[in-house]
Amino acid sequence: MTAESFSLVADIGGTNARFALIDDRGDGTALEPHSLVCADYPTIVDAFEAYLELVAPRRPRRASVSLASPVTGDRLAMTNHNWRFSVAETRAALGLPLFKVINDFTALALALPLLGESQYRQLGGGQAVSGEARAVLGPGTGLGVSGLVPAGDHWVPIVGEGGHATYGPVTAREAQIIDAMRVDHDHVSAEALVSGPGLARCYEILTRLERGEEVSLEPREVTRLALDGSCELAVEALSIFCSVFGTVAGNLALTLGARGGVYIGGGIVPGIIDFFANSGFRDRFDSHGRMRAYLQPIPVYVIDTAYPALIGARVALEEYYDAVGVTDRAASD
Repeated sequence: MTAESFSLVADIGGTNARFALIDDRGDGTALEPHSLVCADYPTIVDAFEAYLELVAPRRPRRASVSLASPVTGDRLAMTNHNWRFSVAETRAALGLPLFKVINDFTALALALPLLGESQYRQLGGGQAVSGEARAVLGPGTGLGVSGLVPAGDHWVPIVGEGGHATYGPVTAREAQIIDAMRVDHDHVSAEALVSGPGLARCYEILTRLERGEEVSLEPREVTRLALDGSCELAVEALSIFCSVFGTVAGNLALTLGARGGVYIGGGIVPGIIDFFANSGFRDRFDSHGRMRAYLQPIPVYVIDTAYPALIGARVALEEYYDAVGVTDRAASD
């Protein structure tokens, strides 16, 4: 295989950057997948070059990047990391004929039609309605949100930043937590609660409210304490995380009319799947007053497969999706 037969795909979040090569003449299988820690590299170009060194001498002819950030123009600033870059300047620095960037959950949405039943786990609901809209959302360093709507023989992704929509408390306990968050921030979004940092912040607030203590733990430590049952406040924090997520997911299903299913991505839920399946998530998903009967049949799927956003990044290179995201091409391309 020559270098020109490869596309480079990447999924860059606030914590990790995942890379792979796709043989454009093959079946789309990801080759040479590697995950790098974003904080280890001063710039996005440095991270790309580190990956290309790992797979040398193969050199791709184009790249498609799934980015955890709004993608609205040439100059991009990541929401939950300090990388700032120009799409055009990055393409030139890497010497690629084509460089494309799309939102990470736009990429995940584009991957949905290609996922098989073995790549997700269903949590409640019935059968997905063929040809109806699908929703996708998921917590990690932030909360990604997207959707997919049918358009003839294709699916069109919804590009947005729904994770930053304002969240309104459903219970008195949630109201306490949100009031505490408002001391430092005048806007409390869904992401402020349903994300790794949101989980840690919720635990800190509960500890202050119940014990009068100031405690700061990493999200993974809060999760560990909750899963092993050694800290009741950690269990409560993770339970609130799951319940709030259920309300947010139900809101999205109603907004999109997502009778084709709601898909959960991101790095957190697969790691807590048994806790999540037995949490208040599904009841809160369904609990939307008169719309309960509408929501109950909608299946919720937890995506459980490696690098799904890389699949969507590859799909985004198809001609039909030229207008999705931001693309820079060399003059001779």
